[in-house]
Amino acid sequence: MKTEIEMAYQGGSHLNSLAISVQRMHLMQVDSVQRWMEDLRLMTECECMCILQSKPISIDDDLNSDILLPPHQTVRDNLQALLKRAWIISTELTKILQKLENNRWQKVHSTAYEKPLMEKCAELTTMTERCTHINEEQTLSTMKASISETLSCVGQLFSQMIELALSQEIQALVRETDTSDNIYSIGAAMSGLFSLTQEGPHLCHIIAKEGGVVSLFKICRQDRFRCLYAPALRTLASICCVEEGINQLEKVDGILCLTDILTDETNSESSRAEAAAVVAQITSPHVTCTQHLGSFLENMEEILAALSKLCQFASSGEVFLLASAALANITFFDTMACEVLLQLNAAQILINACHDRMRVDTPYSKDQVVTILANMAVVDQCASEIIQENGLQLLLEMLFEKPSYRSPAEEAACERVQQKAAVTLARLSRNEDIAQAAVNLQCIPRLIELCKSPTERNNSDSVLVACLAALRRIAATCPDCIGDSDYQRLIKPRLVDSFLLCTNMEESFV
Repeated sequence: MKTEIEMAYQGGSHLNSLAISVQRMHLMQVDSVQRWMEDLRLMTECECMCILQSKPISIDDDLNSDILLPPHQTVRDNLQALLKRAWIISTELTKILQKLENNRWQKVHSTAYEKPLMEKCAELTTMTERCTHINEEQTLSTMKASISETLSCVGQLFSQMIELALSQEIQALVRETDTSDNIYSIGAAMSGLFSLTQEGPHLCHIIAKEGGVVSLFKICRQDRFRCLYAPALRTLASICCVEEGINQLEKVDGILCLTDILTDETNSESSRAEAAAVVAQITSPHVTCTQHLGSFLENMEEILAALSKLCQFASSGEVFLLASAALANITFFDTMACEVLLQLNAAQILINACHDRMRVDTPYSKDQVVTILANMAVVDQCASEIIQENGLQLLLEMLFEKPSYRSPAEEAACERVQQKAAVTLARLSRNEDIAQAAVNLQCIPRLIELCKSPTERNNSDSVLVACLAALRRIAATCPDCIGDSDYQRLIKPRLVDSFLLCTNMEESFV
């Protein structure tokens, strides 16, 4: 599989992609003040240098300052320096290409460097120098194509060099994790790997390719390293955001290891929560490579039971969020999951948790709960359990969900809660008794308000569609529950016409 950097250099027109890709890595994203602070270390006064020349830092002249640093810190610093240099070079390549496209021949020649990749860069320098002495348009046009081809070749060679350098640095961290018996050294190496996973999927792919998944599961299978389970699993969850990570997890029978950790209550809650995070990652609806996880189905009932118990006895909102997210994803992953959750009294556990501020304290957790309820509502027996556990009241409360403070992420989560609550109401209301119960609970006025008022639904079209669908489903069973005016606007027209009416003529409703 070609790396993102290699693909970016397949043609001269793709150089911008590499610059953007590398620039996005957080290790290189520093603001102007931070960059100035870094440069400041290199700006010294002559008097200071004279004083320092007579005062050695170490009595051992051969001692390198890097030796004073822990191995994982040296590797991390090497990677940071490497990525910064990569960004600088890729940016320069992009600048050269832009000047080439604008026929700025003198500028093209002045920015062609010779040190890295000597042969091709020397060839590039020679060609651009010739162009500065040529005025014939036809000849320049021919040479422009050659320069572009050479520039593309420089990019390809550079990307290969960066890939190799990154792999070598990551190998050092993996090797430390795999071979060391020292808990502190292993923990430091894992910390380095985890920090790299936060820099994007490209580095996650390299870590998986270099044996990171295998090494981390090796840690999770040894009782003597129980204190390292949580950070190891946290790192695994990040690596498994890429297909190579999930492939490696399957090869080392990682599902069985996760099941063992989740079902063993002698493991710490944090370790079981991080195992739940890995399960949530590999079963995410956004992941397209989960079809081969056959071993997951073999262990699904045990995993669901462990996750339900983790939700029931979670000591914090974070633990509940991780466990409920895994449950929610599994209900998408396999249709049998809802029937298993029915046997585990999951609806009761989740609905009760929503009234416990210690466990469900954010719209993100409510989003997971209502996702599970929406998927369970498809099964008739599950729908009955939701009603018995006072689920309709919870869904009505979720229709009023609003962010505690203005942030795009929390606003989006609140929109999802409202939308899925309306979807769940629509699915439950296929039963006449449940539809009537929703009417008696005064769900209709809130659904109508969400349709009419854009501010109540944060201008969300998905919430509008879900509320219209819920109203129509309830009205089909209880036609007298909606006033004539609202019926003519929200129920009688086609769904698309009611949608357009709500979005285009909202001011007439308010």
